[in-house]
Amino acid sequence: MDPQPKAKILVVDDSSTVLIMEELLLRRKYEVVKATGGMQALRLAAEQRPDLILLDIVMPDIDGLETCRLLRGMEATKATPIIMVTTRGEQKTMAAAYANGATDYVTKPIDHKDLLDKVERCLGARG
Repeated sequence: MDPQPKAKILVVDDSSTVLIMEELLLRRKYEVVKATGGMQALRLAAEQRPDLILLDIVMPDIDGLETCRLLRGMEATKATPIIMVTTRGEQKTMAAAYANGATDYVTKPIDHKDLLDKVERCLGARG
């Protein structure tokens, strides 16, 4: 019935609780792919070609700022919107996120309406 396939969102967070919460929030309307760290995110982004990436900053292998920078350097994801979703709300970290290629920024605890509004805005240019 719906001629356009669901947009694919790659959700990256080392917290299984956050991954589950974001998946529950998004899965009715979007296809959700999950990664638990920066290295896995880079691999999945190249393989899956998501329409949007939700990316935590504080992760054990490669932090989200470096992951964002690396995603911007990959042909498959150089133009993919990236929303940082993190507990780090200070101005310096936000500035670093945008400097590394973030499209938007959401702080935890996540305001569901705010996140969904930003997801919709980022995906509005899709297709």
